[in-house]
Amino acid sequence: MNTTTSVHTASAPGKVILFGEHAVVYGQPAIAVPVTQVQATVTIAPAPPGSGLTLVAHDLGTRSSLSAAPEDEPLAAAARLALAHLSNPEPDATLTVTSTIPIASGLGSGTAVSTALARALAAFLGRRLDPAQVSALVFEVEKIHHGTPSGVDNTVVAYAQPVYFVRGCPVERLSVRIPFTLLIGDTGTRSSTRQAVERVQRGRQRNPARYDALFDQIGDVVIEARRAIESGDVDALGPLMDDNHELLIELGVSSRKLDDLVEAARFAGALGAKLSGAGRGGNMIALVEDDLVDQVAEALEEAGAARVIATQVTTTD
Repeated sequence: MNTTTSVHTASAPGKVILFGEHAVVYGQPAIAVPVTQVQATVTIAPAPPGSGLTLVAHDLGTRSSLSAAPEDEPLAAAARLALAHLSNPEPDATLTVTSTIPIASGLGSGTAVSTALARALAAFLGRRLDPAQVSALVFEVEKIHHGTPSGVDNTVVAYAQPVYFVRGCPVERLSVRIPFTLLIGDTGTRSSTRQAVERVQRGRQRNPARYDALFDQIGDVVIEARRAIESGDVDALGPLMDDNHELLIELGVSSRKLDDLVEAARFAGALGAKLSGAGRGGNMIALVEDDLVDQVAEALEEAGAARVIATQVTTTD
């Protein structure tokens, strides 16, 4: 049983899918990047003997004991999975979650919380989990969030690096030859990844040939995007983002608000724009030259974006 008197804290970034959402569930590649401007943070402090583990999420206004939390409650599930992996009984501690990542917006809020929780809990118990272990743990929690997750979210957040991801294959760190800037525009509409994924699943069941052809086309776009990123051909990324967005429209996962923000970004000078994540709400992203960041951000706000976040995509050591 852990008897530490130290407080331990861990954080994890948000993320966006740059290319390949939805098709990645069906074996196509995807590219995802961390968004370090928003973070989930978990702090674990010792509690009196016999009190067990208390889970506190101020942003949600919740406080519960691990022993009383439902099996499918994501925060509790992450804690139970981490403790099982570490072969450690429930410690006497208070686990507190805070986050600057908007919930249900495609920025990986739940994934980041689970990642930070696993790391903080391991540190509290005098252990360390490497990114691969954290990613595997968080993937199990993702199943509660999303039903049939692709694995890309837990991978990019756990590694906190741009990644090229194919389901069932080893993660590949993506080398960004020339950094580039994205603007993330939040529609202000929450989006359920599970519902969006199930919507595509039902469409594919009705017309597998059409949907598989769309997935193949999205996969081709992702492969071209990887070449552009690794060669430093940033100008090629904009049209590829536009192509990916049109294919996602055909999959039925866009929305009027997403399309309006995408169009506003392009009209204001973005090199390209697309929805990011599950769709039907959540976020869109725009590729923007540095001298046009303020101009495009203003256009997104005028078009109704609830918030706009700027992030630079780069390779870090």
